[in-house]
Amino acid sequence: EIKNLNVKIIYQKSPVPFDLGTLQREAYKIFSYTPRRTLLIAQHLYLDALISYPRTNSQKLPSSIGYRNILKALSRKFGYKQLASKLLEKDDLKPREGIKDDPAHPAIYPTGKLPEKPLGIPEKRVWDLIVRRFMAGFGEDAQKENINAILEVNHHAFFLKGRRILKDGWMIFYKPYTRTQEIFLPPLKIGNFVWMQKVTLHDKFTYPPPHYNPSSLLKKMEQLGIGTKATRGEIIQTLFNRGYIIDQSLVVTELGFNIIDVLENYSSNVVSALLTKELEEKMDQIQNETMKRETVLAEVIEQLKVQIAHFKENEESIGEALTKAIKKAKTQELMIGKCPKCGTGELVIITSRKTKKRFIGCNNYFNKLCETSFPLPQYGTVKPAKNRCKACSWPTVLVWFKSKKPWNLCFNPNCFLKEGKRSKP
Repeated sequence: EIKNLNVKIIYQKSPVPFDLGTLQREAYKIFSYTPRRTLLIAQHLYLDALISYPRTNSQKLPSSIGYRNILKALSRKFGYKQLASKLLEKDDLKPREGIKDDPAHPAIYPTGKLPEKPLGIPEKRVWDLIVRRFMAGFGEDAQKENINAILEVNHHAFFLKGRRILKDGWMIFYKPYTRTQEIFLPPLKIGNFVWMQKVTLHDKFTYPPPHYNPSSLLKKMEQLGIGTKATRGEIIQTLFNRGYIIDQSLVVTELGFNIIDVLENYSSNVVSALLTKELEEKMDQIQNETMKRETVLAEVIEQLKVQIAHFKENEESIGEALTKAIKKAKTQELMIGKCPKCGTGELVIITSRKTKKRFIGCNNYFNKLCETSFPLPQYGTVKPAKNRCKACSWPTVLVWFKSKKPWNLCFNPNCFLKEGKRSKP
């Protein structure tokens, strides 16, 4: 029996224009493009005069850019003709704007110029995203109906939720990139009885917070004031290039943890987000002419003098600690898993100094406790794999050659299925 029923109409405003950060986050969410890649694509579109200057913090679109002229120009392209014409029917064109402003540049918008030559797929996607975001900003509020019902079964309360779109509004213009999952329910009234077909019990557990991805890290960097609109994507890419993080879930490597430990022990200010934020704020104050350049430089120099002097005093200790950290990280990266023979050592990918050949060996060999070893391909790239052989449960390695897909290698000579010869990772 339906005991309670709550129907609520939600009015959802159109999205604000893109600043660089929101463009990078949206492109990652939709296309899985890294922030750095999105900036490079946007820079290319800007040089082709298809969009405005992308390195901006602004979410404002001044009327001086000519809303109507841009829409008229976009209406010449078949895919935008109907949408742009719908907006041009309005007497008053006024886009929704965000709170962020940049005195140097407006938000990112399409100039109205159409591509003179076919765009590559990445450029076409990002340009289309910017065009549709621009048009969506002029759209009306979308209307959604949320339904929450409480059903009683044998004195137990069950919750029923429904959702449907009543009016598309701005979503028509942003259709490919807005996702609203509708849950349709039949007409309901309090006191109605519904037929229960079955009851399923699910056990669910709480999980720790997820790792950052490039999009969520970019947002956090903006909140903490780390980097600038133009450098944040490059900072994330540098972390990848130096081996401090891996994967799109941004897992910190052993090297990354070790570097942070060393720097925190000897100079915690260097890794402090507060120090970086303070410097970035002062740079903004220079740009906004609320602080003099000479004053900021003098303050920064005094701060750096203290840090450099401290580094100089501990130069040897820091160097030794970093060297140990790098060696330890390299060893960890080559570890495959527990030795199946002795059970106490770790299997490691080793390159012989004498023969220059690589093989898998137990690190207990150096303590004269285990002589286990296995051959490896001498060409291509070999790295430890995360999964074990499905046939014998031994650790496996990933092997791949140039221009070919990686494959799992089970190095157990007695593996009865010989699965690892060419199994997919």
